[in-house]
Amino acid sequence: MSHLKGKVAVVTGASKGIGAGIAKSLAEHGASVVVNYSSSKKDADTVVDQITKAGGKAKAIGGSVAKPAEIKNLFDETKKTYGKVDILVNNAGIYSFEPIENVTPEHIASLFDVNVKGLLLATRAAIPLFPAEGGSIINIGSIVAEAGPPGASVYSATKGAVNTITKVLSKELGPKKIRVNAVNPGVIDTEGFRASPLESSGLKEEAARRTPLGRIGEPEDVAGIVTFLASDEARWVNGSLIDAAGGWN
Repeated sequence: MSHLKGKVAVVTGASKGIGAGIAKSLAEHGASVVVNYSSSKKDADTVVDQITKAGGKAKAIGGSVAKPAEIKNLFDETKKTYGKVDILVNNAGIYSFEPIENVTPEHIASLFDVNVKGLLLATRAAIPLFPAEGGSIINIGSIVAEAGPPGASVYSATKGAVNTITKVLSKELGPKKIRVNAVNPGVIDTEGFRASPLESSGLKEEAARRTPLGRIGEPEDVAGIVTFLASDEARWVNGSLIDAAGGWN
């Protein structure tokens, strides 16, 4: 399939997990992909290698979305390499769960710097690179924005902000023919999840039990939705918040 042929996609936080799955899916469907990473160049290079061996086009470009100077460099390098941006996937994000008694200013700042400020500034930097015919921005939120599990006050707040930002920007950027939507995953089986305390907490089994489809998600479950939203097949989808959680809520 090549319905994204000729398109350029930037995927933030794409060196592993959901971001890597999205990058590979977009490339499989014909897009040239910027695989952004914050710290793990090795993992980003592995994703690029997988894409190119499958016949796709990709380049790894470093930069933390928490740092404005690095965001600027990310899009400067994208412009030098591909000349434009048709698709932006704001996937970079961090999560941490703490009861309210343990929440600190530093904890709040760290999550909001990446999940909210980084998303806004990456979007701002990308807008001038979109062509006159517009394109698609997909924000990766989380089902916790609505589910609000205990211990997730700060993380849920950041993802609630992502939902609101999506709604606002869909109206603000619509006149530029840039569609803005969000995909809100549930529990996804990623490297980060398996390396975190959540793996041994019983959350995987509990989430599978509470999900009508009887399992937790895989990165590919999210990537397919993002690829659809990036394509012209979703040309009339704008300002939507799409849950990708198998019915879990």
